[in-house]
Amino acid sequence: MRKEYLEAGRIVGTHGVRGELRMESWCDDPAFLRGVKTLYWDPNGAQKVTVQHSRVHKSFLLLTLEGVTSATMGDTLRGKVLYFKKSDVALPQGRVFVQDLLQCEVYDEETGRLYGRVTDVITTGANDVYEITDGQGKTYLFPAVPAMIGTMDVENGRMTVRPIGGIFDDAD
Repeated sequence: MRKEYLEAGRIVGTHGVRGELRMESWCDDPAFLRGVKTLYWDPNGAQKVTVQHSRVHKSFLLLTLEGVTSATMGDTLRGKVLYFKKSDVALPQGRVFVQDLLQCEVYDEETGRLYGRVTDVITTGANDVYEITDGQGKTYLFPAVPAMIGTMDVENGRMTVRPIGGIFDDAD
């Protein structure tokens, strides 16, 4: 199921004495959320908060939120998760949210064979790896490299792949 609100990160502390918050970003890059003006305290978007200012500091996103004016107030938010609305951000061409990949059905581009569903995305140094689980619960690790990915239609929960021998079977 595609979600409208995704996890942005978790408040891990304050920065300074004026209530600026230090957020551990759960995005590829903390700068991705710098332009977002509204965040949410819940995954349904019911409790929104206005971002007055944000900036990147080391691996964190520093946030000034409306109504948070002191370090004491900021400390009460430690451990809270913030969410963003997907329509409030723009992804670069050809990129998709990991959340939208999860549960996509994976088919062979040539034969149409259903291999299973994407159940996890593992980030490695070189490229992502998709964990694909078939109907019997067996998992396969599939490298997410352009040469092996066919079409990706996250709107309809479907992708096609061009696997090499040995990924989904023992034959070459």
